[in-house]
Amino acid sequence: MISGSTDTLVGMVRKIEGPTRVPVPGGKVIDEYVGRVNSGDEQVSIAHMVAPAGWSEPAQAPGFAEYTLVLKGSVVVEHEGGTTVVEAGQAFASEPGEKIRYSAGPSGAEYVAVCLPAFSPETANREE
Repeated sequence: MISGSTDTLVGMVRKIEGPTRVPVPGGKVIDEYVGRVNSGDEQVSIAHMVAPAGWSEPAQAPGFAEYTLVLKGSVVVEHEGGTTVVEAGQAFASEPGEKIRYSAGPSGAEYVAVCLPAFSPETANREE
């Protein structure tokens, strides 16, 4: 019931008990709460990530929008317009098809990423 409503929501609310840890090379930890791996959702993914200092990933031009909230440390985002350092308490957004490359700042990074539609290795379009 929602604020005085007499209707009952059945089958609409799903509790997600915890994440699935997604293995990645380089010491980064990805815990997916919502997405293709943990909850079967293809519309959105929500993941908590921790990356050690010195971590980086290949450039990519993903087929999804990505919204990232940095909780601790910093994330360095290389993009067509230059390089942007996003500190704890800040967020950034990237559009589908935008070529980007992420790395952790000097003290590492802890952040939450939301992807629309949900992240998949096939649509990340990472460079080899």
